[in-house]
Amino acid sequence: MFDYLKRGPAFYRGVVTLAVPIILQNLITTSLGLIDTFMVGALGEVPLAAVTLANVPVFVIQLVIFGLQSGSSVLISQYWGKGDVESINRVMGIGCYVAGAISVLFALAMGLFPRQLMGMLTDNPALVEIAAGYARIVGPSYLFNSLTGIYVGAHRSMGNPRLGLVVFTISMCTNTALNWVLIFGNLGVPRLEVEGAALATLISRVVEFAAMAVYAGVNRRFRLRLSCLIRPGREIVRKFIHYSGPVVFNEGMWGLGTSLYKVIMGHMEGSTEILAARALAGNIEDICLVAIFAMAGTTGITVGREIGSGRDSGTVYQVGAAMDTLALFCGLGIGLVLLAATRLFLAPVVYPLFRLSESAAGIATMMLTFTAAAMPLRAFNTTNTVGVLRGGGDVRAAMLIDILPLWCVALPLAALFGLGLRWGIFWVYVGIFMEQAAKLGAGVRRFRSRGWIVDVTMAGRNEKRN
Repeated sequence: MFDYLKRGPAFYRGVVTLAVPIILQNLITTSLGLIDTFMVGALGEVPLAAVTLANVPVFVIQLVIFGLQSGSSVLISQYWGKGDVESINRVMGIGCYVAGAISVLFALAMGLFPRQLMGMLTDNPALVEIAAGYARIVGPSYLFNSLTGIYVGAHRSMGNPRLGLVVFTISMCTNTALNWVLIFGNLGVPRLEVEGAALATLISRVVEFAAMAVYAGVNRRFRLRLSCLIRPGREIVRKFIHYSGPVVFNEGMWGLGTSLYKVIMGHMEGSTEILAARALAGNIEDICLVAIFAMAGTTGITVGREIGSGRDSGTVYQVGAAMDTLALFCGLGIGLVLLAATRLFLAPVVYPLFRLSESAAGIATMMLTFTAAAMPLRAFNTTNTVGVLRGGGDVRAAMLIDILPLWCVALPLAALFGLGLRWGIFWVYVGIFMEQAAKLGAGVRRFRSRGWIVDVTMAGRNEKRN
């Protein structure tokens, strides 16, 4: 029944070699958010809830950047399999243009209209004022982080995930140290509280960009070619729009839709406690998803490389099946561990460190229970959609499977339960859970069709012949 899992030691060594650095990089990035939450949480529930709201635009941008990385990976991993370095430079150039434009747009909006934007996310005036101060300072960091993300993501697609590990380790250490100094006023520096957290984030993003730039200047494995970066060319632009465009749109819409969950929570009764609980539960959830997103990223690179190297469709299909199955078991294990940890460790030990009220602590436990229950489905769906379908070049089907359940099922239910019927946060999470259930059937059907196996590097040539 599971014969497709018999891939041989070399295959699994390759998977581990790719996945472990990605896991560590994602863990470092996620830990950065948890440290921020912990330090801001020491100021109280209101600042913690405010920063959670202020980071909604950051989350959307990060998802767009992830979309650019994933979309570029569809092309880069296959070009790397063919040894076409020039085309990789051109793809990166397009990614930098798109990421830069979006980041600057968000930064300007957060700098010029912070109160108005925060007022759209919640009707709690106390949260709006604090969130606006944070957003105004942190906005410019988007540009540095997005450009770093494009370069690091390209190297990951070329089988060099260690670069991201090093760069984001530097960023995490810088941000943690500056948080301690600026939030609490240590080493003779004025106590800046929430605005200190924003300033620490901005400086750490500048540092990570500088580290990336130094590496790009000395790296010999992959040389940047400025002429290709600046002028990608029409053919690569066309391919990028065709194959990567849907992925960017996918992640942007998914990020926007997921952010609307927080907007719903921000307009519910007891929004301060709900958002404070969400800040902690969300960070714990992100840590649990580290291995799953690494599995999805590794799958996309592996599938893309298999296709780019000319493997037959049967082999590619079995590789995808193996990775999906591994993700399902991985999600099941993580879900069980999270369920036990929530009751035995997080509630009695971790919650008090974040100074959660009794009400917020109960809400956090409920949120994490839903997260644990959904983890096996989420692991399978993420790896199948982000890894297998995208890596195989089937970006349009992946886009529809990813965003339609969110926008047409989960969001309407969450809004109905939370704002229309006012049933409370438990029922909002029932609506959120339905996203994963709706994705499963469509994802399995598309995978079994084998229509997702596409050699994107040959598409343009075949079209010209026809």
